[in-house]
Amino acid sequence: MPTTLTRIQVTQTGQLRDAIELAEQKWPGLPKSELVGRLAVLGAEVLATERSAKRATRRAALEATRGTIDYPPGYLEDLRKDWPE
Repeated sequence: MPTTLTRIQVTQTGQLRDAIELAEQKWPGLPKSELVGRLAVLGAEVLATERSAKRATRRAALEATRGTIDYPPGYLEDLRKDWPE
């Protein structure tokens, strides 16, 4: 089918074959190229969700420890003395 979009070629490994077979059960009747595309999009959504969860965990840890260190007065000024201008 003609398209202006970039095409890619994928080797059907054993793992990919298994994934396509699962995708055929969920979306019967679709061509393999569309199944591979849907699997890729679904995989990207999973990765985005994992990334979001990881960021939320880091933010929660930062929030839980925020303000727990008591720096002495003048700490930043003393630290900045060693910085080049």
